[in-house]
Amino acid sequence: MKRLIVHGDPGIRRDAVIDVDGEEYVCFAINRQGEFHGPSEVQLWCTVGARDERDAFERREFIPMHLETVAVDAEDVSVREAA
Repeated sequence: MKRLIVHGDPGIRRDAVIDVDGEEYVCFAINRQGEFHGPSEVQLWCTVGARDERDAFERREFIPMHLETVAVDAEDVSVREAA
């Protein structure tokens, strides 16, 4: 499981399936940052992981501040299923 910060909006919502750097992820949760007073473009702060990590996410069997954080541009995200 990872925290993925996407600069821009690639058109995804919760439960979307995406590819980043050749790896497939499912978006378990998405928070939009910067809509009102934020940067010039919106940022999506996503909690992503493999399909088999959904149960661990729903049971909160992770510590959010200890997740690996990766930042990418919206152009680097390939959307397989927009949900």
